[in-house]
Formats: sequence, structure tokens, C-alpha cells
Amino acid sequence: MTRRATVVTVVTAVHAPSARFLPDAWASLCAQELPGGARWEWVIQEDGTTDEVRPYVPEDPRVVFHQGRPGGPGVARTIALAHARGAYVKVLDADDRLTPGALARDLAVLQARPGLGWTTCRVLDLLPDGSTAGFPGDPDEGPLERGTVLRHWKANDFRPPVHPATLCVRRELLAALGGWMALPASEDTGLLLALDAVSRGWFSAEPGLLYRKWEGQVTGQSSHTDPAERTARAAVAEARARALAGLGWTYPAP
Repeated sequence: MTRRATVVTVVTAVHAPSARFLPDAWASLCAQELPGGARWEWVIQEDGTTDEVRPYVPEDPRVVFHQGRPGGPGVARTIALAHARGAYVKVLDADDRLTPGALARDLAVLQARPGLGWTTCRVLDLLPDGSTAGFPGDPDEGPLERGTVLRHWKANDFRPPVHPATLCVRRELLAALGGWMALPASEDTGLLLALDAVSRGWFSAEPGLLYRKWEGQVTGQSSHTDPAERTARAAVAEARARALAGLGWTYPAP
């Protein structure tokens, strides 16, 4: 009997301004080497139905492209799961790049440790001149116990100890939590807090993502840091995480 190959589904939400970076993201995927016959697929979901994204989508049988009415990156990523075939889902924002070996490290952790639900890793900022910059404060490599992310986030002005743009998660766990939160921003942090509430995670100290800094990125806009909205987003994300933790359901089931 032939054993089915392990598939990692890479999910990317994209809108027109960030579409020009898709070839760089694709190149970083092509550089990934996975062990044991494992392979990746890339689901690109446009947050909208313009004609401006498709020209940047690579001609590659491992890549699928879909469009839908705009609802923000969380909605785009969640609806992209309809086309995911992998047992693992890896986030890759359209303007970011994976470092060599990133997918293999994620896969190795989750396959070797069935008691973990998700992984994250160190991030380097990718600056406009092509240089990279790290920053202090990352946790040590190893497991992240339930509640670790919420406590740090609450004590540090809503800043999590690990970056949600680096998530790799078991698909069944992601589906059980309903995908990304229906928030105008911080939808990825909301998911990270929910994962932290019900399952143990992992942090890899090896840099796995180059996080592009550029003038058009959504997190750099003034609306993203509006105090009233930021407080409201945090309140909803925290309430969800605490409710999940209080229900007593954990992954995997005891």
C-alpha cells in the first residue's frame, strides 16, 4: 500500500497593492526542501475581485489562485481553507518571504511531537534596502505552554511574545477554532491567542520569516493603531481566549 505524502498547505491572503511581492514569496517557497517525500501547495486568495493580482500569480501546478468579495485578510485566509488539502497549514503573507529550511523545521516539530498544535519562529525585518534586522526579547527555543502567549500579550501592551505571521498549525485544530478572527486587524493575533488557550505550541529560534517593511503595508497605516479600535480588538480577542480556556477543552484531547 502506497503511503500518502505529507502536504503542507501554505495560505496567503493578498490585495492589489501587495501583489507585486508574490514572485518573491514564491521564490522563497521554491527554495524549501522537505523530507520524506513531503510537499507543499500554495493557496493564494485575493481579498477582492480585481484584475491586478492574477498577473503576479506564478504559473506553477502547486499554486492555486482564488478570488472573493473583500472582507479583510482574516476572511481571505479562512475561505482559502476550502481549497487546502494539507494536514498542516502555514501562513505566508504576500509581502513576506520564508527563509531556507523554514517549512522543514515546522514539519519536523509537529510530526515528532503530536502533543503540540502549532509552531512559530523567529522573525527578521526585511528593510527596503534589502538588509535585515532582528530584535531582542524572543523566547527560548522550545515548547510554549498553554496560557504563555496570553500572559505576555496582556502584560506587554497587547504584543505577543511570538509573531503570528509565522504560524504553522494542524489543520484540524485550525478548523475547530473557526480559522482567523472576524476583526478588521489583529485577526492573526486573535487566532494565536485562541491556539494558546487550548493547545501547546513551539518556538523555533532559527529565523524562519523575513517580514517586509514597506510604505504600503497594512500594519503601518494609522487606522491599524487607532486607540479605540485597538482596545476593542484586544477586548474581543482576550474574551475569546479566556472563554476557550475556561471551557476545559484542550488539543489534543486527553
